[in-house]
Amino acid sequence: MKRRVWWICGVSLFLGNVGMTAEPGYDRVAGRALASRSEVIAPHGMAATSQPLATQIALDILKSGGSAVDAAIAANAALGLMEPTGNGIGGDLFAIVWDAEKKELTGLNASGRAPMAMTLEYFQENGIEKIPPFGPLPVSVPGAVDGWYELHGRYGRLPMEDVLAPTIEYARNGFPVSEVIAYYFQSNKKRIGHYPGFAETYMPDGDVPKKGEMFRNPRLANTLESIAEKGRDEFYKGDIARKIDAYMAEQGGLLNYDDLAAHESEWVTPVSTNYRGWDVYELPPNGQGIAALQILNILEGFDIASMGFGSAEYVHTLVEAKKLAFEDRAKYYVDMDFADVPVDWLVSKQYADERRQLISPDKASTSLPAGDAKLENGDTIYLTVADSDGNMVSLIQSNYRGMGSGMTPGDLGFVLQDRAELFALDANHANVVEGGKRPFHTIIPAFVMKDGEPLISFGLMGGAMQPQGHAQIIVNMVDFGMNLQEAGDAARVNHTGSSQPTGTVMTDGGVLHLENQFDAAVREELERRGHTLGTSNGSFGGYQAIMFDKEEGVYYGASEVRKDGQAAGY
Repeated sequence: MKRRVWWICGVSLFLGNVGMTAEPGYDRVAGRALASRSEVIAPHGMAATSQPLATQIALDILKSGGSAVDAAIAANAALGLMEPTGNGIGGDLFAIVWDAEKKELTGLNASGRAPMAMTLEYFQENGIEKIPPFGPLPVSVPGAVDGWYELHGRYGRLPMEDVLAPTIEYARNGFPVSEVIAYYFQSNKKRIGHYPGFAETYMPDGDVPKKGEMFRNPRLANTLESIAEKGRDEFYKGDIARKIDAYMAEQGGLLNYDDLAAHESEWVTPVSTNYRGWDVYELPPNGQGIAALQILNILEGFDIASMGFGSAEYVHTLVEAKKLAFEDRAKYYVDMDFADVPVDWLVSKQYADERRQLISPDKASTSLPAGDAKLENGDTIYLTVADSDGNMVSLIQSNYRGMGSGMTPGDLGFVLQDRAELFALDANHANVVEGGKRPFHTIIPAFVMKDGEPLISFGLMGGAMQPQGHAQIIVNMVDFGMNLQEAGDAARVNHTGSSQPTGTVMTDGGVLHLENQFDAAVREELERRGHTLGTSNGSFGGYQAIMFDKEEGVYYGASEVRKDGQAAGY
């Protein structure tokens, strides 16, 4: 019997029952019961973002002769306007790029550093035991704009004025706010709407925009116009930087002009592991990407396919692998300029073999040690674009905690991030706060290669859900035979309560959140094994992906049904 589950607040339609295969004659549109729609297939280019208008902007840039990177920047700028509840130029950026001509996979870490005045002594002297989530204190240097220019300088074709023009036009003339974003606007207003500058920017008529209302942000239009005309230095050393400096001084913040002027992004080499023939790539710390690789390495030692998708055995094994990886995440994942992080060992098969022995097949762990990594001292948007030349971009960008800190400087039209909240205030912790240090980061892009050729550019936004989601997408395709869209539509698991990079330790096993499609028998068996199940729907992320079919020379696109996403090609 068919089962349809509908729910709102940022989550869309799901079809089918977990663990059940479609019966002969099943009325299905997209191949099997768990798919919401079929994959998008196109020969010349593909874009997948969380906002249909941003996807269309990316396609227009591609059709105008722009590269995949040009289109990705254009889409990211549009999302900062249309989905400010998850990203914007006040936040950070990470990307993985496949250069088809050079046959090279490259990573960019465009995350900002802590202000130089942000020291452990500052918090101790002021009696602050935890960095607050909002306000002036958790603001770190925003790295997104520099990230755009680094990407554009290496891979761009069109002038930046052309790349940012569509967003500038929408910012001046307006765009209709979607239901999901209207919902998140309301929740952000409650948290940060009282900070100076927020209401003037996002509540010009007395309230945040509602579903279907045309929203304009002329302040952001002016800011983007200045950046397009004068370059990245306008943001980090020009009038924009001076306005940020003045505003933060008024609010009692630590970020200043010198911190902005000193900022620069870093090109990095992606890290990989092979999962049953697929080379899965993530970026090295200060992000959490390698947690996905650690989870996959642990899972590879089990016969996942025989367990069956949605079974209690599979979910239990997945969650226990996640717990092990996150213990290491809490202890070792830090800015590699400040600690010798043994990345190669953490993502090695030998280390996974050792850690796997800690998993009990029928009992949930309540606490776990971090592994011996041989270390001596120690809300978001995702988009992906591919062009006609075979170049592919996997890009993720965020303000953290939705719209960020609430600090909305002057008349600039955006909110500054609160990423520095993720520093620890423990002098013995590797992620302890320090001026000039990059905080631990949750946002991670991903990429898959097979036999030396690009296969999939993908990501799944949503805080600590991201590495869990990355692993689930790969397992869905490799072990359970799902296609690109099915892998994202299938019901997800989100385990919360693991040890954190801020110093919080898992002591009770955490909480396991399951999407609605998991049936009662699976839930009962998981509880019997000692898992504590969440009573709310939880947060299960937002997925976008592009896959390249080399034999046919076409792209496949997939987009998240839990958000407003659209994959489209030409």
